[in-house]
Amino acid sequence: MSTALHTSALHSLSLLARGKVRDNYAVGTDRILMVASDRLSAFDVIMGEPIPGKGELLTQMALFWFDKLGHLCPNHLTGDAPESVVAADEVAQVTGRSMLVKRLKPIPVEAVVRGYLAGSGWKEYQESRSVCGVPLPEGLKNASRLPEPIYTPAAKAEMGEHDENITFERTVEMIGLDLATRIRDISIAIYKAAAEIALTKGMIIADTKFEFGLDTDGTLVLMDEVLTPDSSRYWPVEGYDAAFAAGENPPSYDKQFVRDWLEAVRVNGAPWNKTAPAPRLPREVIEKTAAKYREALQRLTA
Repeated sequence: MSTALHTSALHSLSLLARGKVRDNYAVGTDRILMVASDRLSAFDVIMGEPIPGKGELLTQMALFWFDKLGHLCPNHLTGDAPESVVAADEVAQVTGRSMLVKRLKPIPVEAVVRGYLAGSGWKEYQESRSVCGVPLPEGLKNASRLPEPIYTPAAKAEMGEHDENITFERTVEMIGLDLATRIRDISIAIYKAAAEIALTKGMIIADTKFEFGLDTDGTLVLMDEVLTPDSSRYWPVEGYDAAFAAGENPPSYDKQFVRDWLEAVRVNGAPWNKTAPAPRLPREVIEKTAAKYREALQRLTA
């Protein structure tokens, strides 16, 4: 892995936006260079310390899934080399961690699919026996497998704000019935196909989120990242049963390890309030998180 990259700095292209992890640059009017940094965000707050190799691992995993799932939905990849659109002295910043993609009209809905009850879904279930307006059976526990995957969308938040869980009906109000229905149905189909593939590798995809855009012809296109440890909750099969029986979060290949540490850490004697600045991540947390990302990619692509 190359030296950690917290923030890219390309002089040959115009910066469009910096997200929680990705820096997006304009390539003409119809393409975007997406550079996956080694930044890590948790609770919608960017950590000050990068996770070495993370951006490369995220990019390679996304490319793996785009290849496997292309028959279900078109994606934003152009097939062109990222190195071809930057200056010679910038190649090291983009190699292995970038995608040159089509410029789309993004849809302001995060398409979340849950196959298991975890995270905010578990918290909501305990209060209402439902998640994002989807009723669920009584008697479910933390990390329970759901009878069928459910679609629980979220409204995209501004940088630094928390995404808001919404109902399917709210997405219909936002983008119309036809588009909302297509996104829901395609998202569930992609999740089911990916979860089946992951299980053959001994990995459970508990939940995930997708992002979509429209091209100039109005075609629905899968964009951004897909099924990475940043956008998905991965659990190893062999650790699931014991954790479920104990009512605990199963061991995780995603940033749940960082989330758990942040939930437990004290700042001036009090729990962290989940607003910037984030507590400084200790070396042990950084190294263990990097190892989790590496293992996830190795196991998936083996």
